[in-house]
Amino acid sequence: MPLMSTAYTPGTAKAFVASLARGTRASVAQAELAYFSGNAERARDLAAPLLKSDDPEARLSACLICAFSNLSLGRINDARFALDGALGNMNSEMGGTPSEVTAMAAFIGNAASALLHLPAPTPVQHVSDLLSLLPPGLRLFACYVKAHRLYLEGAYEQSYGIVLGAFVMADTLYPIPAIYLHLAAVMNLMALRRTDEARQHVLAAWDIARPDGLIQPLGEHHGLLGGMLEAAIKPAWQDDFKRMIDITYRFSAGWRRVHNPQTADDVADNLTTTEFAVCMLASRDWSNAEIAEHMGFSVNRVKECLSNAFRKLGVTSRKDLSQFMLA
Repeated sequence: MPLMSTAYTPGTAKAFVASLARGTRASVAQAELAYFSGNAERARDLAAPLLKSDDPEARLSACLICAFSNLSLGRINDARFALDGALGNMNSEMGGTPSEVTAMAAFIGNAASALLHLPAPTPVQHVSDLLSLLPPGLRLFACYVKAHRLYLEGAYEQSYGIVLGAFVMADTLYPIPAIYLHLAAVMNLMALRRTDEARQHVLAAWDIARPDGLIQPLGEHHGLLGGMLEAAIKPAWQDDFKRMIDITYRFSAGWRRVHNPQTADDVADNLTTTEFAVCMLASRDWSNAEIAEHMGFSVNRVKECLSNAFRKLGVTSRKDLSQFMLA
């Protein structure tokens, strides 16, 4: 994952990718840039030939890119194939003498399972034991993966501590991991009802992402951000917000088609993004007035969102919403 591993100045991602000599590393970087820019089809087309690469790191990277690109494209069987490849490569690499490839395999397998909210894989060596073998950028993204996993377990303070520790550990700015770490901070801070700090982190993520058009991470995290995109991004960047929501719908539809059958969960699949955000906050005991103030619309709009959600989900009270939410 050369783009994820690189410390470049925001606004120069395309120039960095163009500077790479032709070969598998350049192909992976091109696929990364396409994916993080919200162009899932191009990312898939660039990464798919690398699934059979003789270069194990390129092959592992292609598995992750193809898995998530195909989710957004609604190609669920292809997404599962790539996901199985990521986890299969991890299991085949683990157990021997630790190496950079072993660490990369563990990183890819754990990232895939955490981001899809699937049970953690159980390799012989855990990814935390192999962090020192990863390049700095991937090491930071591995911290995000750990923070994401802790968030799903409800350990919000500990997860946020991982994020802050990762930022302290970074010797320079690695834009892709930094975007994801800021978004993990937002997830936890919204769960802790520390909205002002959450706003600072979502704007920090957007400051890094916007110069290169790296809109995908914000779109794929929408459901976990507690309405913060509506509150902090939509007022000033309406066109970008619309693209984020388009990404959210496409990504989350594929995400649920993998996540729900494999976990027997029933994460809501027929709510609008606004209804989902309102329900996330309501399930955490936010009042209608608090939700309205946070999201910038009327209390009546909140009531309408909740009424529509109750009808779609077949429930009658706010306490029933949590079973359909992400966390």
